This record gives sequence, C-alpha cells and structure tokens, in this order.
Amino acid sequence: MTELLRPDAVGIARAAALLRKGLLVAFGTETVYGLGADATNDRAVAAIFAAKERPRFNPLICHYADDDAALADVIANDKAWRLATAFWPGPLTLVLARRPDCAISLFASGGLDTLAVRVPEHCVARALLLEAGVPVAAPSANRSGRVSPTTAQHVLQELSGRIAAVLESGLCAVGVESTVLDVSSPTPVLLRPGGVTVEAIEDVIGKVETAVPPSSEPLRSPGMLAVHYAPRTHVRCSAVSVAPNEALLAFGAPLPGAGITFNLSERSDLAEAASRLFTGLRKLDEAAAVLRLERIAVMPVPDQGLGRAINDRLRRAASPRMGRGVWRRRCGEWSDCDDDSIAHPGHEIG
Repeated sequence: MTELLRPDAVGIARAAALLRKGLLVAFGTETVYGLGADATNDRAVAAIFAAKERPRFNPLICHYADDDAALADVIANDKAWRLATAFWPGPLTLVLARRPDCAISLFASGGLDTLAVRVPEHCVARALLLEAGVPVAAPSANRSGRVSPTTAQHVLQELSGRIAAVLESGLCAVGVESTVLDVSSPTPVLLRPGGVTVEAIEDVIGKVETAVPPSSEPLRSPGMLAVHYAPRTHVRCSAVSVAPNEALLAFGAPLPGAGITFNLSERSDLAEAASRLFTGLRKLDEAAAVLRLERIAVMPVPDQGLGRAINDRLRRAASPRMGRGVWRRRCGEWSDCDDDSIAHPGHEIG
C-alpha cells in the first residue's frame, strides 16, 4: 500500500525515514515529481528501475540539499561552480566525472564514470533532502517512457502499490524536467533542454554545444531515449489543421475542428505552456481513450527559450513506437478519466 504523506514536519520525517530504510518515496520538485531512493544504497537504486520498468543503461539524477554536497561527489571545474552559483537551487543538472571515492551507487550512474547532480529549488524537496541526510537518486515518478507526473495524483495513477509513499508537494511550477548539461570536458554539451534555458546558460559560461541523438553509445543523461514522455495515443507534431478524430494540444488561438482541446497557453506564454505540458498530454490521452480519438495533434511551439524543452519532449512523445494494440497488452487497458476533467467534444479542457 502506497502512503500519501502531507508536506508537513510529520510527513517529511516519515518520508525521510522510509528513504533511509532503502524504500522508494516520490516527491515533488519545481520540475516534475521524482521517484526517490537513497543514492548510496545499491538495492534501493535498483528498486527504482524495477518500479519504473526502466532500462538499466539509463542513468539517474542525484539530488542534494546544497551546492557543496552536490559537488563533493564529482570533480567540479570552474564552469561547474559558476553554473551552480548562478542556477542552484533550480532546474539545472550538471554531469561531471565521479570522484574516485564517490559513495553513490554505480547503478545511479548507469555504470559510467560520470554522475548527474542537481540541487532542487522546491521547498518540500529541499526539506526532505535535509531531513533524509543522504543524496537521493530520483528520476521522474512514472513508468519508463511515459508522461512525467506533475501532481501527486499522477504518481499514484502510475505507481500506486509499487512504492512506499508519495510526499504531497503541490503542482510543479516549471512542469518540464531539468536542463542537463555535461561539463565533464572543456566544451559543455547540452544533453537535454529543460527548465533553465540555453540562452541563460551561455550568458554565464559562453557557447554550449548540443548532443547528437544517441545511437549505440551509452546514454550520459536521463531523458535521452528516442521514445520518451509518451502517452498511449499517438502524437502528431507541428499541426496546422486538425480533424474531428483527433485531440488537439493547442498553443495560443486553437485550431478549429478537434474532437477535444487542451490549451497549453491561450496567451502563447512559454512558461505557462511548459508548466501545463504533461498535464495536457495526460488529459488528452485519457480523453482520446474515452472518445475513441486516433491521435493527439500538437500545434507549433516556438523553438526558443523554454520552447526548446517543450519541443524536445513533444518530439520524443511523437517518435515511432510499438502499435496501440501492443501498448494495450503490455501496459493494460486505458485508464478511466474523471467526468469533471473532460469537456464534451469540441470544447476545451484544463
């Protein structure tokens, strides 16, 4: 039975105690909800992969209460310290070489000689990390490849009965995962766009390169799989028209004719759109099952600032994958949707 804990002193103490016992606890950050385990405990970290049904070659991000603790487990260079000063606590993950005496489980590194570290900004997350007294490995708290959770209820829908507890932390303010930047070599490389924009990073350390899509090489960061953040319903990006048998993920003035619509931001605000992205994908996925819609059509989002992170998640969600029938057999039937969260066809939700 998965406990739902309140974000007060009692709930945080209980969550920290469970983590120290080697159990799994989901908690909110400013980006998305993470599925936490004591990062120094091999068995606990391995349990993350089992709960998420996650490939073991995909590394995890380790979360710390402060900059000094995060950079003590890695070989930090000048760029890393400058970035930490500028953006921590916050939605930026740095990939650096592990120290030889690093106590973090090699499971969390995916067997690599690097480690992904972050100091989250969310007050509940930081209180939990301080109370636990250990680094916490925490990928997004959902089944591997599925839409990331931004509420405690999303976590329970995905992982209830698989983990010890969820620490209620409210709605995630940023709504997309952290930016991941590899600074283990002289030339910084963007591995995943996210909550800190490339433009802001380049203002601090200069030019940043972008990683090429992974092939047979080991993944150096979470969120680099070609198929990721995927709803069960197929996603079609850059839609300039929409059919009645499609759900619409809108940005700005919505296209007419969709079976159902969720608007990321009527004001075309990228920050608002990022915060609502995963909620919108989840609601449209649920609605598509009920209304028997074939696809989720996505209107274009500007590829700048937070738009890069949004488009990255949408491209991965739209990547070719197994057929819908296979999703049914492997993942179970479509989840039921709440009547009050779904509008009638032709109306908007969210």
